[in-house]
Amino acid sequence: MIKKLICILFLLSAIGSYAQQNQRYKVGLIDLMLLKRQKLGAIPLTQQIGADGLEVDMGGLGTRPTFDNQLLTDSVRKQFLDKAKELKVELFSLAMTGYYAQSFCGRAEYKRSIEDCIATMKLMNIKIAFLPLGVQCDLKKHPEVRDSVVARLKVAGKMAEAAGVVIGIETALNATEEVQLLKEINSKGIKIYFNFSNPLKEGRDLTRELQILGKDRICAIHATNKDSVWLENDPQIDMPKVRATLDKMKWSGWLVIERSRDARKPSDVKGNYGANTAYLKKVFQGQ
Repeated sequence: MIKKLICILFLLSAIGSYAQQNQRYKVGLIDLMLLKRQKLGAIPLTQQIGADGLEVDMGGLGTRPTFDNQLLTDSVRKQFLDKAKELKVELFSLAMTGYYAQSFCGRAEYKRSIEDCIATMKLMNIKIAFLPLGVQCDLKKHPEVRDSVVARLKVAGKMAEAAGVVIGIETALNATEEVQLLKEINSKGIKIYFNFSNPLKEGRDLTRELQILGKDRICAIHATNKDSVWLENDPQIDMPKVRATLDKMKWSGWLVIERSRDARKPSDVKGNYGANTAYLKKVFQGQ
């Protein structure tokens, strides 16, 4: 009887592990937004909040030739990988958020920063990188930088393809314009890291934007809006409709919580991200 019970428990555990690994939609957090940029403590915090994985930032950029990235140090990287394995938290993406403020289209050393990110991805078996085009390479406000952006993303795309990874870009363009941009770049290594807040702040139809891009052009989704209220209380987002749209598109991947913090308590990390994680899991994983 005891042996049978042990076998049943083992089988249930294996099934649960398989289901987790093959979950169509996974919910992720961002170490930077948890106020733990490249800090080991972001991993247990992610587990406590209940998310499936963590996007790790590459570190500050500023005027450096490349990111202040400690993960290329073997001992530091091992700590992250060991802790993630121990707590069953997937490290699914590396974020080059330094490019929000710095100029990807103007920096002389941009190749080195991309090389360092891809090298770290390979060492950590991470398949997605996040690259925001940021303020200085905003293609709506600065259309004159488009040629530089396209040329550099062609180079980055070739590097990503050679490494078997994808760089997900965030732009200020609408979905139709992003489709055209991807056609110009013409690389399987560059996709869109979709952000709910971008179409919403301009009054565009969120689900229509997703449909225009299609499943093969979206590598991951920042599934939040501006800081104001939690996702479950946000009148701008019909999350079940978003789920139905993504289901119909047959998209699968990471839904990443960036903002949607309660404006009355913006520094309540566990409260804000716990509530949003629970809501996304309820809608997308039936929990």
